[in-house]
Amino acid sequence: MSNLDRKPAPTACGREAAIGPVRDLLAARQVRLGESTVVRRLLPNLGRRMVGAWCFVDHYGPDDIADEPGMQVPPHPHMGLQTVSWLHQGEVLHRDSLGSLQTVRPYELGLMTSGRAISHSEESPRPHARYLHGAQLWVALPDTHRHTAPAFEHHPDLPVVTAPGLRATVILGTLDTATSPGTAYTPLVGADLALAEGASPRLPVLPDFEYAVLAMAGRIDVDGVPVEPGSMLYLGCGRTALPLRAHTDGAVLLLGGAPFEERLVMWWNFIGRSGEEIVQARNDWEKGSRFGEVHGYDGARLRAPELPSIPLKTRGRAR
Repeated sequence: MSNLDRKPAPTACGREAAIGPVRDLLAARQVRLGESTVVRRLLPNLGRRMVGAWCFVDHYGPDDIADEPGMQVPPHPHMGLQTVSWLHQGEVLHRDSLGSLQTVRPYELGLMTSGRAISHSEESPRPHARYLHGAQLWVALPDTHRHTAPAFEHHPDLPVVTAPGLRATVILGTLDTATSPGTAYTPLVGADLALAEGASPRLPVLPDFEYAVLAMAGRIDVDGVPVEPGSMLYLGCGRTALPLRAHTDGAVLLLGGAPFEERLVMWWNFIGRSGEEIVQARNDWEKGSRFGEVHGYDGARLRAPELPSIPLKTRGRAR
């Protein structure tokens, strides 16, 4: 998925020591994505840029798109990151410059590694299901892997961890003893936690990981804090277990990882290590070089927004 903001601000990312557990509730910013989809952007957020290597989180739906085109994101470029498509309802048709053509359905992992350069489009199929509900996530690639060859993976079957009232699907990384088949380049976890009404599990977590929880549906307390659907609770580090309590049937996404050590520049759909890299990537996309071509999408590709007037620099992740 693309950042369609026509005036994207340069996002300063980098390591910030997360000392001990915290409970910071992050409010979403509404962003229009294409013609008919509005998303709630949780990361990057004012004062919070990353959770481990997770650096971008959009939540959308549930939206009734029976009489709408649904998601329509034209071809656009990526560099230095992975995109993770995760659905609870609906379908998304993925095309990319490698020639991939794949419909991603609920509880299936669509994982694209941009590496040095890729372009892709995302759209609701025609015809499509009535409802669309999901999350789009980005993972920053570490310096040792950010120039890797681009790739796309589709994993319809993912490992599951269960406990009374809990079914945890491991999207990426490792949770407890289960590891996703998706390729990960840093120590992290992404998991969909489905809870039954009345369940109150204590989820084992790693004290040297920082965590956040994105609420998808239902009424769920996370470490005693009510988290409404479409909001995210940042939890910091230092926990060995995460208490959850479900007042209704519901679901949350658990995102976590080792605090990311590198300083980054994130602008539009690019992640780099200097402003010069970002400028070059934008120029390459506008000239039609390096990022390849997406075939089959019915429409023009996205034009890159204008660069900001200030230099793009790496800084710490917190303001």
